[in-house]
Amino acid sequence: MDLTIADPKGLIRESYRIEGITLDECKSIFMDWALSLVVDADTPAALRLLLAHYGRPDHPMTGVLQAALETPPPATRKGGRGARLGYTRDRG
Repeated sequence: MDLTIADPKGLIRESYRIEGITLDECKSIFMDWALSLVVDADTPAALRLLLAHYGRPDHPMTGVLQAALETPPPATRKGGRGARLGYTRDRG
């Protein structure tokens, strides 16, 4: 993966250049970054590349990126009556 794909708007790069940036500001920038990725992007690969390229142990963005890598993927919604009754698409 290329840095231009991993950080298309340069948001993560710029966050590491801001002196005195706070954890809350990093979280906000991270959300903007996540929304700027292409739909089929390999997000874990992008996070690993950004950490390898920019990561510094003393910067709050490093912690945000690491936490994003450690978070399990979101659960899928089963939805509605079928989920309550234990139905799946396979069984109808």
